[in-house]
Amino acid sequence: MNPVVLASLLLVAAPLGYLGWALLSPGNQTNKDVQENLRRGVRKAEEAQGTTHPGALARIGHAITPSQYVQKLDKLLALAGRPASLPLGKVLGAKPALCLIAAALGLLMTNVAQKPIITVLAIFLTLLGYLIPDLLLYSKGQERQKAMQLELANTLDQMLISVEAGLGFESAMQRAGETGKGPLAEELVRTLQDMQVGRSRRESYLALADRTSIPELRSFVKAIVQADAYGIALSGVLRTQAKVMRVKRRQRAEEKAMKLPVMVLFPLLFFIFPVLFIIILGPAVINVMATLSGS
Repeated sequence: MNPVVLASLLLVAAPLGYLGWALLSPGNQTNKDVQENLRRGVRKAEEAQGTTHPGALARIGHAITPSQYVQKLDKLLALAGRPASLPLGKVLGAKPALCLIAAALGLLMTNVAQKPIITVLAIFLTLLGYLIPDLLLYSKGQERQKAMQLELANTLDQMLISVEAGLGFESAMQRAGETGKGPLAEELVRTLQDMQVGRSRRESYLALADRTSIPELRSFVKAIVQADAYGIALSGVLRTQAKVMRVKRRQRAEEKAMKLPVMVLFPLLFFIFPVLFIIILGPAVINVMATLSGS
């Protein structure tokens, strides 16, 4: 073979072979970075699993708690944003611990004062100690959902402006998540992260709906999923949803304003009116009593 042709073939085949080896070889730097990121995620998951089951109380909590009740607690944790200080294992471990402390306190009260009402109070304290983590999670979840509901209309307006400016829907969501503050922005960022790790758009959006109890956000997610399934332009859907959210926000404000007189009525009757009656009628009653006593 002609040496010139052979050299040309080598000059073409060698770079192509090296490029293929660099892309497909398990030892290349990109693959190493991906594997390192995956191992780091596994390590974090193992650490989280270790903090979820800190000791014997967590194991006892898992053993004595029914699976459906564990799912309910997990749902409450999802609504509360899964705070790092309250993993599921710590909650399950705290429930029997608080129950035992409350039972010991109730037993002490019963021994000190042996009365039926004290026994009922001791039983109530025991149940309350077991349900305290549930109440805390429920309260935290309600506060978080209210904050998300307040941010929803403004976030959709921001996404609508970004889409009309030429960005795609995911890019607009990413911009709203990065520039926004609060739990709703965190949920948008988490939804985008679900897509980046290989989850489908439909599953990511439905997971976002499962992590919230806001009807407006659930209807928005369902509208986006349907529009994506049928190929409808998301800009029109987003415009309609943003308009609906503004109307609902105004309706909620009007509803609160209409409830205000009813809420003020009871303090007015029990605290303000008696004082006014004493100030207005008090001197007259004193004068009448003095006149009658003098006569």
